[in-house]
Parts: sequence; structure tokens; C-alpha cells
Amino acid sequence: MEKHIMAPMDKKTAAELQSGDYVYITGTIYTARDAAHKRMQESLEKGEKLPFDVSNNIIYYMGPSPARENRPIGSAGPTTSSRMDKYAPSLLDLGLRGMIGKGKRTDQVKHAIVRNDAVYFAAVGGAGALLSKTIISSEVIAYDDLGTEAIRKLCVRNFPAIVVIDSKGNDLYETVVETYRED
Repeated sequence: MEKHIMAPMDKKTAAELQSGDYVYITGTIYTARDAAHKRMQESLEKGEKLPFDVSNNIIYYMGPSPARENRPIGSAGPTTSSRMDKYAPSLLDLGLRGMIGKGKRTDQVKHAIVRNDAVYFAAVGGAGALLSKTIISSEVIAYDDLGTEAIRKLCVRNFPAIVVIDSKGNDLYETVVETYRED
């Protein structure tokens, strides 16, 4: 099923999404990769505030290439999500509503998704130039010294993604394998 959603995303919207849905996201999302996640975790351990309120927000695991002329960002493809798996449960417990990346997630992340009524989306790897066309603006909001791994606030319009793990724990990667498995 094809759905259009707004970001930030509330629990009700997350609960309505089902594994396998094609989704177009419009609104504000944030980028963060390995180094930024590590810093956010260190901030939480010190009792410090995060650089943005994760509640009801979506983090895109992406490190952009430099912006082309008259564009807010360069190629903007997803990175492998499993590298953020050790950090994701604590962010989900703080109210993070969605994550966009590519690849499988650990059972701990899946349990945290279900526990917090969240969603994991996949973006198409290798389509970074195409995905960048849905990004209207990009602004570094934290950890500028990390370069491409800095946290960015993106304004997106009709950013395409697929629901991989829904708020009930249904995992598209597992159901697709079962569908095509030979008996």
C-alpha cells in the first residue's frame, strides 16, 4: 500500500503503517551516523541534552556528499543501519519514532521498535542522487566537526521509503524470504 506521511510522526501514524507499505515522507527529518550516535550516547550517559528532541522524530542514517550547484545537498543515500544498532534502543526509548537506513536490524532493535510504537524504513541503496532530489533544505545542527557525519536537519518532500519493520514487529526482510523459500 502507498501512503503519504508527515514528519515528525506521531504514534498513531506509526501504528497505521504496515511492513511492506511504500511511504512518501514530507516534513523534517534528521541525519545521524555512527560518530554522531556515539556522541549522543555519551551525552545521555553524562545526563546532558541531545542536540535535538528525538521524540516523534525520524533519523535517516545518511552521510551526504557535498552539495552540487543550486542544490541543498549532494548524493544522499542510506548507510547500513546495523552500525547504529547498539545506540538505537536508547533513542527509541526516548521517543524516536522512526529510522531510515538499509539492511537488517538486531532483535534488540526490533523489540525496542515494538515497545515504543516505532517504525524502521528502508531507503533504496545506490539511489542517493535520486533521493537527494526530495531534499528541499539541509542544515548542520550539531557536531559540525564530524563533517559528513554531523547531524543535519533536513526538510524533505515525498521522500520515498519502504516500511521494513512495523510497530507490531513484522519484518519485511523475514516475510519476503519465507514467501520465496522453496519447500
